[in-house]
Amino acid sequence: MGSDEEPTGGTASSDQMDSDSEGDAGETDSDAAPEVVQGAGTGAGAEAGAGLAAASGGSDLTEKPAEVAEVDAKKKKKKKKDPGVGTSRGVETMFRTQYRVHQDLVSIADAKANIMISVNGLIISIILGTVVPGLGASQTLRIPTGFLLVGCLIALVYAVLAATPRVSNIPITLEKIAQNKGNILFFGHFVKLSPSDYQQGMRDLMESQDLLYFNMVRDIYQLGLVLDRKFRLLRISYTVFMFALVLGVGLFVLAFAFPDWFR
Repeated sequence: MGSDEEPTGGTASSDQMDSDSEGDAGETDSDAAPEVVQGAGTGAGAEAGAGLAAASGGSDLTEKPAEVAEVDAKKKKKKKKDPGVGTSRGVETMFRTQYRVHQDLVSIADAKANIMISVNGLIISIILGTVVPGLGASQTLRIPTGFLLVGCLIALVYAVLAATPRVSNIPITLEKIAQNKGNILFFGHFVKLSPSDYQQGMRDLMESQDLLYFNMVRDIYQLGLVLDRKFRLLRISYTVFMFALVLGVGLFVLAFAFPDWFR
């Protein structure tokens, strides 16, 4: 019996030892498992944090270059839209404005000249039709009438000169236009060319931007000279008419108030 129990006891002890070792191993495994799980969790959290950081940082990194590229694109567009002073669009606007202003001033000068021609012509007609025939009976009105008549006539002449168109009689050729001695844009010059020469000159003008702008500048300058002449003659006409009218009316008043002075 004793021999039978010993193996049993030994087996039991060995089983107990196995169970203890298994328990220790289990405890060891259980103790190690949380560390593994905890480590895994820490790694997952780190990966998640890194993912969020990468997402946020990556978006910033991707957005910033896009903003820089957009700013660069806007600058390029601005450079294309506003290349600077002397662009074709700005030059065309300047020439268009200058031509319009000069043409308006020419119209104003012609209108003022027509006014002076009409007014002085009417006064001269009245004087010659009504006053002059009665000057033989009334000698006191001769001086005022003569003064007013002469003044209105001078003003009329200057007004007519201001309204008279001025055209150059100098013959113009393509060689002179090429040498900048003529303006093909002015009708007083290009009407002296043949149709073929005019077409060739206009073709050369359109092919050269510098030549085109130069001729347009000369055309504006010539318009300025015409305006200067018109307004200078108009100034003389208006000044003479004003003095003639004021002094003539004053002399008529004195002639009726003091007739003995004019006999």
